[in-house]
Amino acid sequence: MDIIRHDDGSLTVAVTPDRHAVDEPDAAPGSEPKVMTLRPGEGGYSDALAEWDRQQDPSRGEAVSTPAGREEAMAIVHAVAEDPQHVADVVEALDDPEASADALRHVLVGGDPSVKAFAAEVADTEGGDPLPPHRATKIIGEVLAEIDADG
Repeated sequence: MDIIRHDDGSLTVAVTPDRHAVDEPDAAPGSEPKVMTLRPGEGGYSDALAEWDRQQDPSRGEAVSTPAGREEAMAIVHAVAEDPQHVADVVEALDDPEASADALRHVLVGGDPSVKAFAAEVADTEGGDPLPPHRATKIIGEVLAEIDADG
């Protein structure tokens, strides 16, 4: 089952049954997988968001963060945090959306510690207080979805 990203940033993911559930006699063969919804800040959300992003284009290579892409990525995360209603406008104004997307994907691949460090770097570079990691992750997901929609 593919991961589903909802407009509110939540993700619906398949739940892998534990090894005991597979042996249960009342488990119907071929039944639909169990699912759960993860919200920003919940355990596993960053990993699920990175996997959702990989599903959008499985042929895409490994994310490589360049200095210019990272600078734009920090600026866009800051801009969306300041005005979340204008994600499309901010993405449209990017000089190199793919470099910014790669930088953001690179952050996601690093998991929660990477997102936390990136949020602190955004605050240092752009000003203001660091975003909570769950909010930074949600914004990254929104930006990546918009970049992919434009691409």
